[in-house]
Amino acid sequence: MKIERLLLLILTTQIPALSQPKVMTWIVEGVKREAIVYAPLSKSSRAPVPVVLAFHGHGDTADNYQGVGIHENWAQAVVVYPKGLDSARDGAPGWQVEKGKDGDRDLKLVDQMLAALRKQFSVDDSRIYATGFSNGANFTYLLWAERPRVFAAYAPVAARILPSVHLTEPKPVLHVGGTADRQILFADQREAIEAAKRANGAAGKGSACGPHCTLYESSTGAPVMTVIHPGGHTYPQDTSRSIVEFFKKHSLAAPSR
Repeated sequence: MKIERLLLLILTTQIPALSQPKVMTWIVEGVKREAIVYAPLSKSSRAPVPVVLAFHGHGDTADNYQGVGIHENWAQAVVVYPKGLDSARDGAPGWQVEKGKDGDRDLKLVDQMLAALRKQFSVDDSRIYATGFSNGANFTYLLWAERPRVFAAYAPVAARILPSVHLTEPKPVLHVGGTADRQILFADQREAIEAAKRANGAAGKGSACGPHCTLYESSTGAPVMTVIHPGGHTYPQDTSRSIVEFFKKHSLAAPSR
């Protein structure tokens, strides 16, 4: 699906010292894959570090998407902006959104990336997270369905779930969406939110947790948080900060690879 160019609204507040990004490469099923990687600046400690995978939208690039600044909001984490491959449908870069699609090339990429990151960094396996925008957010939901025991929490922005994607294990999730979105219709996003609530055992109307923010507590300990703004297919200001704050509250009790 062709999306409008991602609107980046970046805060100009004081930012901690950051490392220079590094482009890492892997060969997955004979295809070269790349990602932009930010690592914690301090090398004085070998304490385990969290990892965030952040997936750009269809037709976007990792070079552009890094502008959302997940790494700026969490300088103590390894933050990875993978580069999507061109799709057969329209030639624009993006991500698979169903199991078995394109030979599971992107699920295999995630597996290989994490294996490589564990060798290079002291990764805290209880604090691995996934987020994304639009098509990258749809892939984030697919990761919940197919890799639920790898990630501690998820944060899709402007996402829907295809009927073939089934959320079978409760996981903390923050869904950000716009009621005026014409690319990923809000009705479809609402269905994704309801699927997340069912998977997590989150019932009721929820409680306010900030501007446009609702928290649905869960009987399984995996809350559903939503930030529903009146805008369109955009990445609103403060979204990355909210995502990082949400991720910091959640970790796996028993990490599994």
